[in-house]
Amino acid sequence: MFKLLLFLHLLAAIFAVGPLVGAATTSARALRHSDAAAASSAARMVRLYSYVSVVVVVLGMGLMSQKAPWDKTHEVADIGDTWIWLSLLLWVCAMALSLGVLAPSLTKATAEIGGTGSARSLVGRVAATGGAIGLVYAVIVVLMVYQPGG
Repeated sequence: MFKLLLFLHLLAAIFAVGPLVGAATTSARALRHSDAAAASSAARMVRLYSYVSVVVVVLGMGLMSQKAPWDKTHEVADIGDTWIWLSLLLWVCAMALSLGVLAPSLTKATAEIGGTGSARSLVGRVAATGGAIGLVYAVIVVLMVYQPGG
């Protein structure tokens, strides 16, 4: 069961978090080119993949509760492990940035492009938020690989 959950957790991370980070980090391009359709699409992708990233967390929790194949007497991890709670905290921050800042900014930009033809005032916010989301997920990957305090 451990290997199945690990496989599903990694697969979900690749197919949910990957597109989320991709959309987040490239969405400012739509604003620079005044492309309302691309901005709207990016907002939709950010929302969708943010919600789908919950599957990664749920599978990770399931994986965490499995008996470690290298030590059948202990579970893989505990919620009190530094790398676990810090990863969860960072994921919540990424969700807040995605759903609370980036997606609404892209939606607002879509309306501005449709109205005035430009959303230049939002380019900085969108680019910075997209970059921050990418960095947060990169730190989560580092925590998952190195497991400090675990």
